[in-house]
Amino acid sequence: MLSAVAKMLLIIYLLITISALFSYLLYRTTTYWKRRGIPQDVPHPFYGNLTGFRKYRVLHDIIYDYYSKYHKTGHPFVGFNFIQRRSAFVMDIKLAKNVLIKDFTNFADRGQFHNVRDDPLTGHLFNLDGKRWKEMRQRLSPTFTSGKMKFMFPTVIKVSEEFMNVMFEQVPAKSDGGIVEIKEQMARFTTDVIGTCAFGIECNTLRTPETDFRNMAKKAITEMRHGPILTAFHFSFPNVARKLRMRMLPDDVHEFFMRLVNDTMAYREKEKVKRNDFMEMLIELKQKGTFTMDNGEVIKGLDLGELAAQVFVFYLAGFETSSSTMSYALYELAQHQDIQDKLREDINAVLEKHNGKMSYECIKDMRYLDQVISETLRLYTIVPFLERKALNDYVVPGHPNYVIEKGTQVIIPACAIHRDEDFYPDPETFDPERFSAEQVATRDSVEWLPFGDGPRNCVGLRFGQMQTRVGLAQLIKNFKFSVCDQTEIPLVYDPKPFVLGTIGGINVRVERV
Repeated sequence: MLSAVAKMLLIIYLLITISALFSYLLYRTTTYWKRRGIPQDVPHPFYGNLTGFRKYRVLHDIIYDYYSKYHKTGHPFVGFNFIQRRSAFVMDIKLAKNVLIKDFTNFADRGQFHNVRDDPLTGHLFNLDGKRWKEMRQRLSPTFTSGKMKFMFPTVIKVSEEFMNVMFEQVPAKSDGGIVEIKEQMARFTTDVIGTCAFGIECNTLRTPETDFRNMAKKAITEMRHGPILTAFHFSFPNVARKLRMRMLPDDVHEFFMRLVNDTMAYREKEKVKRNDFMEMLIELKQKGTFTMDNGEVIKGLDLGELAAQVFVFYLAGFETSSSTMSYALYELAQHQDIQDKLREDINAVLEKHNGKMSYECIKDMRYLDQVISETLRLYTIVPFLERKALNDYVVPGHPNYVIEKGTQVIIPACAIHRDEDFYPDPETFDPERFSAEQVATRDSVEWLPFGDGPRNCVGLRFGQMQTRVGLAQLIKNFKFSVCDQTEIPLVYDPKPFVLGTIGGINVRVERV
């Protein structure tokens, strides 16, 4: 038996060994880029180069400031520590194109945390990597064709018409209209659209905002399962977190959406209910049993967890990004009456050409509306950066000393590229003419990245564009938006979310046209 003194000494030696190992690993992480001669701001021992994030600094500002500091120094990338994860922060648009398109096979993974076994809702297309991602992408791509969008279009129109009824009730007929908080209104609209198209349920949050469906969706975006230390561990060491069988989503969020998908699927299969929505397409994939890949390989059909995960991310990605885009567009249009008037004229002209009917083809013909949305997404990039992971060592073409080693995260700073005056002169100005056909033809596709680019771009971009176009077309056709005493200029952003969101609402004056 060891004496008490011996036990104490053993514990002390063990603690010293653990501390030494931890210090060594921390040193290697924080000096990784310096030792390779790659420029980098000195990282914080815990936060890396994200000091202040989720406390007092907005992630977009961190990314933009870092890009602004280094982007004219001639380096194709610089070092960056995303908490404890080493990252290559891309400075050169040619390298961005290589990563996203030309050399995609070496950067096909995102390297995000997902745990299909213990946290099945994290096993969605956005998170999956490798063979599982490729299989799921091939399965889902046919569900987002123009033809499939046409099938869902009447559902979007139906929700938008109810949206207009609610707006007319809120905006008095008197000449000066009324003050409306548009951020919440847009969120209710997209929640009802996605809820109907993804789950096939009538959410009716336009009239009853405090529903379990709406509350759980907000919680899934704003709340984490764990505190800051374990959350940081998820992001820094996703593979280790998965092997430890860690989970990310709160229990009540997981249980709510799994139950909702299970009950919806069981009801439809039992009652043989058919609907033109995303859920129906996934059920068909599940019922097929097998799926043939492009290379001829036959794989098994979707199980319940995989199906639920795809519906879950379709909902989260669809309602938040589209509602924010609509809110920021209206905020800018309220400040630029000339652009708003031109947009309204274009919408009415296109409607007249289509006999007043807002069809799928009619919405596609609203070119100036598309320019307004594109410029909004440039100026208010909802997701600040794109993320990829090197599958093998990668020597940057033309820069033999710049090597992105296997396993390194690659950050492409979309929000900073969108405000780079080399690509967009006077970048702080809202100007939809930047996205005229003539100007778009002069730019490379990777200079505009709200939906990503290359084989791993956003699979649901057609749907997101469709619901945003419908919502804005209906609003601008029927209402005039302008600033008021309660309009906050400039907006103040919330540092907590990963996506671009304001603190509080966005108030504007709304009048009937």
